Amino acid sequence: MAISGIGQNYYQNNVETKRNTKNVNGTEKFALEKTGSTQELSEAEEMELFKKEFYEDFSKVTNHRTVSNAAVNISEAAFKAMKEDPQYREKVLSLIQRDWGDSYAPRNCSVLITVGATLNEYRADSWPVGYDSEFDVRSQNSFYKRTSEKKDRQKELLEEYLEKRAQAKRQQQELLDEKVAKAEQERSRLAKAWAGDRQMAAASNAYDANVMTETAAGGDTLLG
Repeated sequence: MAISGIGQNYYQNNVETKRNTKNVNGTEKFALEKTGSTQELSEAEEMELFKKEFYEDFSKVTNHRTVSNAAVNISEAAFKAMKEDPQYREKVLSLIQRDWGDSYAPRNCSVLITVGATLNEYRADSWPVGYDSEFDVRSQNSFYKRTSEKKDRQKELLEEYLEKRAQAKRQQQELLDEKVAKAEQERSRLAKAWAGDRQMAAASNAYDANVMTETAAGGDTLLG
């Protein structure tokens, strides 16, 4: 299984601590600036921590075997709403588990989850594997994306099989066309030969009839 997306990056902490070496006269001003900066940084850190925790729970979501590819798009407004409302967070996880855990038989599918700030903005879209070009486009910048390498190999094998089958059909058609052409040529030859035979037979009959007439006429003269 290949996993990509920005969700994994939430395990990394890239927060930098800045130090100021200003003189004593600027200490008070620096303290005020640092307080404001620390407050903003803390809010960012809190959201980053929330995303880490959410990702840890989210990564435990299992999918049905018919879900070949899975991805989820989560807006920043959605993260804020889930952070402020734990019940909404749990509801989102429950819905994702429901939609990824469902069976999409008889065909394997690619399933994309979209999460917004409210339940009304939540949606799940699915496409049969092989017809999932929209999934590929819409899941490029997903919070989480999982694809099946096995599915990709199966798709390649299917394409190879279809190409070989198409090639075999083309060859069979070419052989059939060749046989039909030869049969048409033979039919035309036989038709011409038959027509020639009829002409020869007609000429022969005419000749025989003419000879018999002349012979009969000559016989009458001798007898007379």
